Amino acid sequence: MENNIIPLSQTDTFMFSCSQKVPCFNACCRDLNQFLTPYDILRLKNRLGLSSSRFLERYGFQQTGPETGLPIVSLKTQFAKELKCPFVTPSGCSVYEDRPSSCRTYPLVRLASRSRETGKITERFLLLKEPHCLGFKQGRTWIIHEWIENQEVSFYNEMNDLLLEIISLKNQNMSGSLDVKSRRCFRMALYDIDAFRSNIFENNILDPWHLDAETLDTVKMDDVALLKLGHQWIKNMLFGNLNGNDNGN
Repeated sequence: MENNIIPLSQTDTFMFSCSQKVPCFNACCRDLNQFLTPYDILRLKNRLGLSSSRFLERYGFQQTGPETGLPIVSLKTQFAKELKCPFVTPSGCSVYEDRPSSCRTYPLVRLASRSRETGKITERFLLLKEPHCLGFKQGRTWIIHEWIENQEVSFYNEMNDLLLEIISLKNQNMSGSLDVKSRRCFRMALYDIDAFRSNIFENNILDPWHLDAETLDTVKMDDVALLKLGHQWIKNMLFGNLNGNDNGN
């Protein structure tokens, strides 16, 4: 039985609930092919008290995106036959408050695109009704913005759209995969941000940008600010000084 994928307008409604009372509880945490965004990794590594390097070593599998040619990170699953999420327990998700954006958005699928002319992000949503999921038979009725607010997805989407800008620019300006040096820098700045921070303050890799003291103090302590800076650095490194500023702002 195949998945039923239903396009939704902003005013369409859907019924959904997920809890231990649903007979299929935890079924969606198996048979996974889970991609992690840079912000997903930031939240998870902090939740687990790990450095980004250790998190990637333990839970990440890096490959090249077939459509983008950019490095992507997939979540390592447990048990080859079940492809089980390493964070699922009999009582549910052990990292629920910091679960990845795709888990938060489910059963919705967000499709975002960026205009080449204006840079504006356009989003649309699909409802993914998987055969095993019984959550559609109970619970309250939702519309899209209510579900996004309830699941606290908005800031995830905002952070994930930073990567969408890089993907859009690459599609316009560069074909194929990145070279070895660019792949390493991409991985460090977007996925292994603790290593990025070390290279900023120990190896002075951003000295040519002449960052002010306030910015440096912020990224020394604030992972979100550091990740935003990482996106700017990669954008500038791959595509040059597109905006006429030394620091990519």
